Amino acid sequence: MRLHRLLGIITLLDSRKTITASKLAKILETSERTIYRDIDILCESGIPITSSSGPSGGFSLMDDYDLSLNTMKGSWNDLFWRQ
Repeated sequence: MRLHRLLGIITLLDSRKTITASKLAKILETSERTIYRDIDILCESGIPITSSSGPSGGFSLMDDYDLSLNTMKGSWNDLFWRQ
């Protein structure tokens, strides 16, 4: 389910400094293309995800982003209504 993947991506990004799309896909048992689509959805919803290229690149949350339910309240409403 998409909502589980979206929550999984946010949780994994919060718990690790940087993670690649291929690692996310492997952990969440989906394709890299699906991960890229989900990352786009999260970004459109206001979750500040950054990407970096290179051997140590991948996706991460912005350094000063505080992951709390109060911060994400509006974003989650957008995600629920898009489904």
